[in-house]
Amino acid sequence: MDTALDTSVPTPLRPWIGSYPDGIRWDVAIDTRPVHEQVLAACAKDPFAPAMDFMGGTTSFGDLARKIIAFAGALQHQFGITKGSRIMLMLPNTPFYPIAYYGVLRAGGIVVNCNPLYTIKELSQIAENADAEVLITLDLKMIFEKAEALVEQGHIKSVVVCHFPDALPLVKKVLYSVAKRKDLSRPSKSRIARSITYFDEMISRHETPDAVVIDATKDIAVQQYTGGTTGIPRGALLTHANIAANMSQIDKWGGGIFYPPSKVVAVLPFFHIFAMTVCMNVPLCNGTQIVMLPRFDLKDLLALLVRTRANILPAVPTLLTAIARADSATADSLKSIEVAISGGAALSDEIRAEYVKKSSALLAEGYGLTEASPVVCCAALRVPSKPMSIGMPLPGTDIRFVDPDTGKVVGIGENGELQVKGPQVMAGYYKDEEATRGAFQDGWLRTGDVGHMDDEGYVFLVDRIKDLIICSGFKIYPRIIEEALMTHPAVDEANVIGVPDSYRGEAPVAFIKLKPGQSVSEADLKAFLAKTISKIEMPREFIFKDTLPKTLIGKLSKKELRTEYQAMKAAKP
Repeated sequence: MDTALDTSVPTPLRPWIGSYPDGIRWDVAIDTRPVHEQVLAACAKDPFAPAMDFMGGTTSFGDLARKIIAFAGALQHQFGITKGSRIMLMLPNTPFYPIAYYGVLRAGGIVVNCNPLYTIKELSQIAENADAEVLITLDLKMIFEKAEALVEQGHIKSVVVCHFPDALPLVKKVLYSVAKRKDLSRPSKSRIARSITYFDEMISRHETPDAVVIDATKDIAVQQYTGGTTGIPRGALLTHANIAANMSQIDKWGGGIFYPPSKVVAVLPFFHIFAMTVCMNVPLCNGTQIVMLPRFDLKDLLALLVRTRANILPAVPTLLTAIARADSATADSLKSIEVAISGGAALSDEIRAEYVKKSSALLAEGYGLTEASPVVCCAALRVPSKPMSIGMPLPGTDIRFVDPDTGKVVGIGENGELQVKGPQVMAGYYKDEEATRGAFQDGWLRTGDVGHMDDEGYVFLVDRIKDLIICSGFKIYPRIIEEALMTHPAVDEANVIGVPDSYRGEAPVAFIKLKPGQSVSEADLKAFLAKTISKIEMPREFIFKDTLPKTLIGKLSKKELRTEYQAMKAAKP
């Protein structure tokens, strides 16, 4: 199923079209077939090709299809899953995840992704809102204990448990079962044993699922909870067409890089929307192998690259930073990488410069958000783009910049809130009509990010609206201060927040993490910054810390710093 694009917007409002790389068109047809149909078609096309590599063990596309079908059948016949049933996935990257994900969709269900590293409180908030019927998880103690709590709290009725060693190749499975036995729970002895079903038993029954008629434009595929950096996370409702459209857009933008013989590194967690789409859905639906790690470990990642010769590395800035600054990450160990795609957080110019000294791969920064399935803009993946730009809107995507105060569209080069239209934009938030209304302006998705577009259609972001600091009536963007701080040779990480100021209303405060063995005084930093930022932008305070708080995908978090700063001030007499 292909979706026609809205071409009614005058071409002058799409300056990026003229800057698109050769061979890529903005008005190309977008494929919106449900993702489970696409992956099963890929499996049928080349069933003997390797689909997944996990710790050296491989799964063919044919085996992947058989397990997806069997799992979907078991979900329908054992649990009564029908169209619209919600199933929570609390899994790290293992072969279990794609099987469960596509199996839920084939059964007609809705995937509710959960981060296994979330606290029980955070998971309870999601489970309470999600109305999920079944939870799929692992028997690793650190994860399974959270599943037990969700059942005991009454949020979940049934739990499907995957035996982690079953994901490993035979020798590693035996070794793990002996050496790491203490890390495994014993679900049969659990307090919730009566609520448990085992993944391998469901697969072994080889049940054929009943047919499910999907309306791709209306039926929800994924209920993806936002990061929750402010308040309780909201469940973004992404239709089958939303998910498939963004896959198609990325595929067209990639110019063929997501097809065999490429191999895509899947170290970013599938439960995160970026990895779900770029590391899993796009490659697998194109018949391309993914090579997985359950979590990021630099030594393991480098070994994976050497062993598999994978050539596409979706990453976040913290991962690229680790590579750039590690002596063990040599040009030789990185030589297989052709394209590194950075997303999830802003990529600083300093990290970009450090990374390209290590790797000759093209480094492309992209931008997206959960509510857009997620990718909105991306730098070209075959040829270089403008430095510090997040690239251009993907095919079929329209953007505009709007003055957050007046609501009026601003001109080329003027800062405003980035707003988006396209087939990848969500249907709304689950059980939150007020938030859904607030997420849109005249049919355009509000991103909350401030930036501008140049006359060639390249997009540049400045900051988040909610992070904007109003100081003596002037708008201060923390990211500008952070970028300036990151150019100091002693600074490893910087995060700037706005705090109340009795005279100026608000004032910037900078939290700094220094590089190992480095030192710098506040006076030195002020003198350094005076060369690049204005007096009004100069931080009121510099607070040095050994570590700075991050979200679970490695993005620097301001929420914890605001709380910490308030506590610090409250503690002072």
